[in-house]
Amino acid sequence: MSLIFNRLRTRSTHSSRRPASAPAAAQASAPAAGCPYAPAHPTTGAPGPAPATAGRPDSRPDPLPAVRRPTGHGTGRLTPHPAEPFTDPAEAAAFVRQFHHEQPAAGDPAERLRAVLDEIDRTGTYEHTRAELAYGAKLAWRNAARCIGRLYWRSLVVRDLRHLGSADDIAAECFEHLRTATNGGRIRPVVSVFAPDRPGRPAARILNQQLVRYAGHPGADGGWTGDPAGARLAARARDLGWKCAEERFEVLPLLVQERPGERPEWYELPDDTTLEVELTHPEHDWFAELGLRWYAVPAISDMTLEIGGVRYPTAPFNGWYMGTEIGARNLADADRYDMLATVAGRLGLDTSSDRTLWRDRALVELNVAVLHSFQEAGVTMADHHTESARFLKHVAQEQRLGRPTPADWSWIVPPVSGGLTPVYHRYYDPVDPSLRPAFTPREPW
Repeated sequence: MSLIFNRLRTRSTHSSRRPASAPAAAQASAPAAGCPYAPAHPTTGAPGPAPATAGRPDSRPDPLPAVRRPTGHGTGRLTPHPAEPFTDPAEAAAFVRQFHHEQPAAGDPAERLRAVLDEIDRTGTYEHTRAELAYGAKLAWRNAARCIGRLYWRSLVVRDLRHLGSADDIAAECFEHLRTATNGGRIRPVVSVFAPDRPGRPAARILNQQLVRYAGHPGADGGWTGDPAGARLAARARDLGWKCAEERFEVLPLLVQERPGERPEWYELPDDTTLEVELTHPEHDWFAELGLRWYAVPAISDMTLEIGGVRYPTAPFNGWYMGTEIGARNLADADRYDMLATVAGRLGLDTSSDRTLWRDRALVELNVAVLHSFQEAGVTMADHHTESARFLKHVAQEQRLGRPTPADWSWIVPPVSGGLTPVYHRYYDPVDPSLRPAFTPREPW
C-alpha cells in the first residue's frame, strides 16, 4: 500500500476528465515520502484491524492520568466544550505512551502527554507529529489481523499529506502514490495520509475500494463484462459523466467526495499510474488467448487509519500481491471473473462431476499462470508457501519482543493448498477489534 492539483474545471459542469499528470508547480510542492520503512502487504481484499494490547506498555508508570475531560481554562468549571471531546483522551494517551515506549529516542512521554491532553482540552482533538504519524501507520499494519505480510511492517513508506483535503489534490497525490508504489515493478508498500476528520469538519473520502480496480457491466443475458465487484462504482461514475467502453479490463476512474452529500469528483487514472501484467502460462501457449491480465498494485482506499483517537478516513495503502489473491479469488470466484470452467475446458478436463476435481486442477494452473506472468514481467509477487513461512517468522520475532500477534485464521490461511502451508497447523492470538492503531472499516456518511 500522492497529491496536488489546480482545479481545471468547475464543480458545476463535471464534464472534463483529469489530465494524465499534475501541473509542475503542484508536483514540486508535494512533500517527500515520510519514512523509509519495511514492506509487506495487506492482502488486497484483506486489510483489517487486529489485537488488543499488542505492544501497549500499560504497566509502565503513567506520569499523567490516562483520561482527562475538557474543563474550563483555570475556572474549575465546565466550559461550552461538549461533554465528550471529539478525540478520546484515553486513546491519545495510550498511543503517546506506546510511541515513547517503542521509540526510546523520543524520550520521556510526560511533556508530550501534557501537550496532547491540553490540545484536546482546548480544541477537541490534537495533531500528530510527523514521527508519531509515521510510526502509528506502521503499527496499524502490524496490528492488521487479516494480513499475512506483516513481517515487513517497519518498511512502510508513509507519505504525510495531512495539509491536503481538496478532491483535486487528493486525486493528484493518489496518482503519485501509485507511481511511487509501482517503482518499475519492484513494488513498495506505501500509505498516503490525508487530512483527518476534525470537530465539525469531516475530511474528504475516496469512494473506490481500491485505487485501481476494473469496472463491471451487467449484460442483458444475465452475464457480465468485466469485474462484477466494480459494477456499483462503474454505475456511479457513469451517472457523473464517465464515458465507459464496457471492456473486460477497464480501469475505473477515481471518485473523491469532499463533503457529506456533495457530488463526487471523478478522475481518469493516467496511463503511467497503472502497471498491468498480461497473463501467460509456462506450458500452455493457448493461455495467452484468454486475454487475461491484472494490475500490479493492490492499494486499499476505503478504510480509515485510526491512530491515538485521530481518524484519517482518506489513507490509501498498499503492499504487494500474493498470487492466490488473483489466481484463486479475483479470476476464479463465481461472483468475479469466474474463469475456472473456461480454463478446465482448454485443459481438456472432465467437468461432468465434482469428483474429477476439475476445479482444483484448473485453479492450480490458473495460479501457476499468475505467478509465472508476474515473474516474467519483473513485478513483485509472493507465493503462498513463501509468504506463510515469512508470517511465522514475524510471529516469532514478535514473541521474542513480548508482543502478541493476533491473526484471523480464515484470512491468514491461503485459499489454495492451505493444509500444505505452515500457517494452517497452529492457533493464533485472539483478535481484539478495539486494538489501535488500526486500519478500520470506514463508517458511511
